Amino acid sequence: MRASLITGLAGAHLSAEEARFLAGVRPCGIILFARNCVNPYQLRELIRDAKSAIGSDDVLVLIDQEGGRVRRLMPPHWRELPPAASFASVAAEDSDQAERAARLVARLTAADLKEVGINSNCVPVLDIPAPGSHEIIGNRAYGTTPEAVARLGRAVAEGHLAGGVLPVIKHMPGHGRARADSHLELPVVDAPRAELSAIDFAPFHALNDLPAAMTAHVVYTAIDADAPASISEIVTREIMRGEIGFDGLLMSDDLSMKALTGDMRTRAEAVIRAGSDVVLHCNGNLAEMEQAAAGVPPLTGQRLRRFERCLSVLARNEAFDRAEAEAALGQVLMAAV
Repeated sequence: MRASLITGLAGAHLSAEEARFLAGVRPCGIILFARNCVNPYQLRELIRDAKSAIGSDDVLVLIDQEGGRVRRLMPPHWRELPPAASFASVAAEDSDQAERAARLVARLTAADLKEVGINSNCVPVLDIPAPGSHEIIGNRAYGTTPEAVARLGRAVAEGHLAGGVLPVIKHMPGHGRARADSHLELPVVDAPRAELSAIDFAPFHALNDLPAAMTAHVVYTAIDADAPASISEIVTREIMRGEIGFDGLLMSDDLSMKALTGDMRTRAEAVIRAGSDVVLHCNGNLAEMEQAAAGVPPLTGQRLRRFERCLSVLARNEAFDRAEAEAALGQVLMAAV
């Protein structure tokens, strides 16, 4: 039986304590950060050891490899990647060219990830920055309108899927209006429901057929003034599963972010109670990982079916022209913002 948990790891090599934890809990995934990624050989070994401890190859291996300031695989061992806003800059001149470039660069990124054993990337960001919002989204956004973000976001998702890498859309139902960084405090958004529906929720609705999504630690007072979306049954049921129509695997943002309160078990229980399928805990603190694991159920029923749908995309490996993709990447890097 697998646990409804995706967990981080402390460092570049799996410790004996971590191996025992993974073997006992059997999480459905792990997530990697820069601290875990020294070089390709080391990284392949870490992933192999984690899967071996879990006792299965059916493990989601996640990373945030957006490009720009949010990427865990860095030069000199891995290629430079532009932020999402660079594709938006290209789109201002030629939207078709930007869409093609986004798809090609995503396909190239998927090939790089699969080469080291990573099968899931937490992209695309579908948030739309609002005037005066916190810079935490900023140039991570693919545009400033729902249509632009949805179009480029779709291209990025399709490029990853073509390479057998699961895209995880984020941060549902929209982080773009937040005036605070949810890593540090709880953002509160007071926009009217109709405005949220027309703008913030729209890109997620346009991509609601994708297999996986990550929720936002953001309060939307027009919907539920008492809890952030990630632990709100109202937002999960009425907006993410309802209005947006998302029926894929729904995971929380990082449980250890300061937007949430309480111990990790309490936070994990709140995520599951709200209606998400999987809890995400990132910082690699073993004591916290154990608390989070105590608050999640086995991966069964609808949760398991959604997880299996995610696994089903990992075998894809559509041919692509690597030289063409690298040329497209070079062009977008010249527009990097």
